[in-house]
Amino acid sequence: MTRVIIVRHGQSSYNAERRIQGRTDASTLTEKGRRDASKVGKALSNIAFNAIYCSPLQRAKLTAEIIHSELVNNPESTAVQTSDKLLEIDLPLWERMLTADVEQKFAEDYRIWHEHPHELVMLLNNVEGTREHFPVLALYEQAKQFWQGILPQHQGKTILIVGHNGINRALISTALGIPPSRYHAIQQSNCAVTVLNFAGGLDEPVQLESMNQTQHMGENLPSLRPSHQGVRLLLVRHGETEWNRQTRFQGQIDVPLNDNGRNQAQKAGEFLQDVAIDFAVSSSMQRPKETAEIILHQHPSIQLELQDGLREISHGLWEGKLEAEIEQEFPGELHRWRTIPAEVQMPEGENLQQVWERSVVAWQSIVQTALDNQLKTGLVVAHDATNKTLLCHILGLTAENFWNFRQGNGAVSVIDYPNGLNGFPVLQAMNITAHLGGGVLDKTAAGAL
Repeated sequence: MTRVIIVRHGQSSYNAERRIQGRTDASTLTEKGRRDASKVGKALSNIAFNAIYCSPLQRAKLTAEIIHSELVNNPESTAVQTSDKLLEIDLPLWERMLTADVEQKFAEDYRIWHEHPHELVMLLNNVEGTREHFPVLALYEQAKQFWQGILPQHQGKTILIVGHNGINRALISTALGIPPSRYHAIQQSNCAVTVLNFAGGLDEPVQLESMNQTQHMGENLPSLRPSHQGVRLLLVRHGETEWNRQTRFQGQIDVPLNDNGRNQAQKAGEFLQDVAIDFAVSSSMQRPKETAEIILHQHPSIQLELQDGLREISHGLWEGKLEAEIEQEFPGELHRWRTIPAEVQMPEGENLQQVWERSVVAWQSIVQTALDNQLKTGLVVAHDATNKTLLCHILGLTAENFWNFRQGNGAVSVIDYPNGLNGFPVLQAMNITAHLGGGVLDKTAAGAL
């Protein structure tokens, strides 16, 4: 496995002024940007990196150098290398302008940028005449080229990448197959940490272990934009059960939390105690219900609603069995489940399409009810397979992408709907497990579903 840790540069002068940066190198790190770069360096200090790559633009390069200075496990030979393939998105007609001025002067283009980013085209003049430049499509091609050049060099190693908001989104999206139309569907905060695990090259399995972690800077969750008028959902996987620990398939057998699972729920509750939660929904099964109830000890006025649509996948005849027992009774089926999950029909159980249909209906009804009642932030507690299916839906992927996402017991993901159900949701953060004691890496047991 090749582990890749991606960091966005610290706050820059243009970030603070709300200016479009693009590829201009006029923007420098603020004092806060330098402090946060030092914090992310401390958070990564015990990880041994085999290579460090950064954008050549000074705001990213200085962030990388500050992080490098905090690393304790790295030999001197692991120097910071710059790569032009990590340059920020190229927006030549907008660079240096205030975002508010771009919105006013290029109103139609700015609308396309937000609603259909892959269709944004800039007409650029040069000595040969006028050419069309599609900033987002060009960025995705650049990201693919970066992966194709870097991954073969570092098989089985750990590498650090320090880039920008746009290129980081494109790197994550090209790794997972998220289309350029969803460019704005994942967030990258300044100095946030994302972890990707590659089985091999870009066309082999990849897992998003976590995304946009900000806890090392004292921000438990990515902050809401001032203009945010929609709904924020905090999607949590239930705490550990004894069957998780044994890697026994649970499915719809109603196994309770074990002591560690209750402790994980307690820590998730403490992690979310300062969040103003307006409503809460759980799968109707015992393990997520108890997880939600423990979290809601910090929010005693909130009534918990139960939704059958959020229940775990029915594994049918696999339920209650260990992997070795399933392999013996159903030879080859576990391998199919791990490699082509969307094509597997659980014997006397469900397939992922059935889970998708019921869980997405439940999810959208939760969002719509919140919008109708002007509720801002909700807690949703469900299961591994349910959560992974919902993440695929949120990012415009199919059930084939099921294994691209990790969901640790007691982990928190953050999804915003800034423009209601008609607009694209935004995955603000995924699989936050810092409150469970693992730092930036997910140390929860993998376990069966």
